[in-house]
Amino acid sequence: MQETGKTKRAFEMLSELLERACALQTALTLFEWDNETLAPREASALTARTQGVLSAEYQKIMIGEEMRNCLKACDGEDLSEKEQAIVREAKKERDELCAIPPEEYRAYQELISRSTRIWTEAKKKQDFDLFAPTLKKVIDCQKKFASYRAKEGQKLYDVMLDDYEKGFDMEKLDEFFLLLKRELVPFLHEIQKSGIEIDDHFLSGNYPEDKQREAAVLLAGYVGFDFSRGVLAVSEHPFTTNLHNRDVRITTNFKERVDSSLFSVIHESGHAIYEMGIADDLTQTLVGQGASMGMHESQSRFFENILGRRESFWVPVYEKLQEIFPEELGEIALAQFVKAVNKVSAGLIRTEADELTYGLHVLVRYELEKELIEQDLPVEKIPTLWADKYEEYLGIRPQNVSEGVLQDIHWAQGSFGYFPSYALGSAFGAQILSAMEKEMDIDRLLADGRISEIREYLRKHIHRYGKRKPARTLLKEMTGEDFNPEYYVSYLKGKYGKIYGLQS
Repeated sequence: MQETGKTKRAFEMLSELLERACALQTALTLFEWDNETLAPREASALTARTQGVLSAEYQKIMIGEEMRNCLKACDGEDLSEKEQAIVREAKKERDELCAIPPEEYRAYQELISRSTRIWTEAKKKQDFDLFAPTLKKVIDCQKKFASYRAKEGQKLYDVMLDDYEKGFDMEKLDEFFLLLKRELVPFLHEIQKSGIEIDDHFLSGNYPEDKQREAAVLLAGYVGFDFSRGVLAVSEHPFTTNLHNRDVRITTNFKERVDSSLFSVIHESGHAIYEMGIADDLTQTLVGQGASMGMHESQSRFFENILGRRESFWVPVYEKLQEIFPEELGEIALAQFVKAVNKVSAGLIRTEADELTYGLHVLVRYELEKELIEQDLPVEKIPTLWADKYEEYLGIRPQNVSEGVLQDIHWAQGSFGYFPSYALGSAFGAQILSAMEKEMDIDRLLADGRISEIREYLRKHIHRYGKRKPARTLLKEMTGEDFNPEYYVSYLKGKYGKIYGLQS
């Protein structure tokens, strides 16, 4: 009993330390949000210094002697499952931060803050050379930090992949992407040769930004984004971030093609619904976030594609969309609209890709990241290799770097190893769908406007757990089996085979 009391007291002390660390991270999150939405262009350099100080203070807490002693004293089995999960994540975070010298950690945080601003300017100017020196510094830091953390014999890129999706190293991902290439590339060619043309001209045109925002608010609210606990803003690259489950923030970007902004906001709302659904006793702790990036993407892409591109999804809301855009969509039938938003078209922009070609966009990034990290690919060669791979896999070639290598913010943020989680998330979603269809009539629920029942099912099985359980554990408990990408291939070939009149 006495030992149990000591462990509990140690955990209370640990919780106080982690609360201070969480407060610093919350401040950093606010700065990141501000940088991407409202901060003036000239703010970057000085703000980066402030972010560097906050990051250094965070690291100081996590690697300090007091934290070490608390974690050592919490090494018992008399803690609850939640408390053990918090200790587990704290140890992991501490180990990673202890591996990086404090002066290097602070300098890197300042670099990342500047990097995103430079990337934004380079993208607007279509000038990769403007960003290349900064990108090289980011890559060098990422490789150096990975080398500090790597276990004996572990590849640097595998260290980075592990940050986003445990259990999916290069060997596993090579198998996954090989399956996609083997099954989906020939199927895409069949569609391209089918001669079937889907009319989607009405999705482009005079869609005023104020009306697009009105539609974004409508759709976000409809799928379950709670505006009393969330904010919608505009940024160059749509994203979701959160301070806790009562302050979740999403952004979108209004484009000439209205479906881009419509499905972008559904996608980000899917991320936000996950964060809002995390249990109250987990939020503002180290386990108060998504189980993994792949699981997070499974939820955003589940709402965006698996639900959002079904005709039944639009039955309760399409007339409202027509009221917002009477001239553009007033004469367009629901079936015609749904067919248009499911059109297969090999495009250049990942965030605007159809479901079928999306995995190939991720494949390009995965292969280039492997070369950058494992083969020391010179940064200057990336734009040409990027264009070559797009031509090989999708049959199209970027005309400038802004629609090519500069289209994503991830590398500017140092997020190497993140991209594969997008494809994995899509595959997780297809497997989750298969399991859900055995328990509920999804089309009936959507057509009746009962999307809340689907959302609640996902909250019950995934969202509320945060990081208490690993992603693959959640997937297995929900579906009855470990990750199986065959569901993803079957889903895509079945859906698009029907749309294009091909055998699935």
